[in-house]
Amino acid sequence: MTGKTLRIRIALGCLLLGAAAAGYGALRLPALFGHRAAAQRVIVSGNIEAHQSVLSVTQVQAPIVYLPFDEGAYVTRGTVLARVDDRIYRRQTEIDRANLNVQLAQVQANIHSQSAVQNSVKSDEYDLAEKKLDLGRAEVLAQHDAVSLQTRDLARTAERQSAAALAHDNAMEIAAQNAVALAQANVEAARAKLQLDDTMLSYTELRAPFNGVIAVREAELGELAGPGVAVFTLDELDHVWLRVYVNEPDIGRIRLGEAADVTTDAWPSRVYRGRVSFISPQAEFTPKTVETHAERVTLVYRVRIDIDNPTHELLPGMPADATIALVASGH
Repeated sequence: MTGKTLRIRIALGCLLLGAAAAGYGALRLPALFGHRAAAQRVIVSGNIEAHQSVLSVTQVQAPIVYLPFDEGAYVTRGTVLARVDDRIYRRQTEIDRANLNVQLAQVQANIHSQSAVQNSVKSDEYDLAEKKLDLGRAEVLAQHDAVSLQTRDLARTAERQSAAALAHDNAMEIAAQNAVALAQANVEAARAKLQLDDTMLSYTELRAPFNGVIAVREAELGELAGPGVAVFTLDELDHVWLRVYVNEPDIGRIRLGEAADVTTDAWPSRVYRGRVSFISPQAEFTPKTVETHAERVTLVYRVRIDIDNPTHELLPGMPADATIALVASGH
């Protein structure tokens, strides 16, 4: 084979390879640049998340004396997770309950005093009426010189003294009424204080705010618990969600409430049913966990997919994939 012939064959081979490469590139272009209008679904990846609460006792400060649960335990709403030493708060409740009883007794005593004053007022009224009659008779008799003027004057003085006694007892009756009202107000204050004591006593118990799994136990028996001091971290696993990011060209074809199929590496043969519950109204750059510059500058939208998780197989932090059906363009 001559050198010229060899060169011709090499040139033809290069042309054929170039044509083949061009044809393959044409086939790959839709995939590379995403002729997404024809796509029927989008596959996105993210991590499982759950409602998580850091629990601590509030309003009180005392050593922990009861801590029955450890990490991984499933607890129901209202379960007592921890209890602190409540002896001081119970003693205060006993003191205030005794004070309430004293105030109740004071009300009864003031009511009896008011009743006695009311009887005195009635007696004064009867006496004043009698003294007025005596004065009237004395004045008539004095006009006819049947009695001395001194007798008439004594009757007038007795009438005035009786009126003064009635005025005094009327004032005492008002004071007795005020004393009863004050004692009743003290009773209400004592009851309110006792209710506050009961509320403070309830704070000595830390209860689960929802059904969940204890993710972290952050305290031990004997440690001082108080506001802001974490005791447990509780995860709500009955309902979890998947946080994913959807490319800008696809976000207009995803709807709230749209069904999504979720799969995980941990349970590859199981498909979990979810639905799109949130679509961020603002675009953001691809999270920096993506390494390439080309991907970092791509605009994406954050999407949340809610998933029922009654078996608690899906755990926070677990990677998962979701397949979301896309609606047709223009719909």
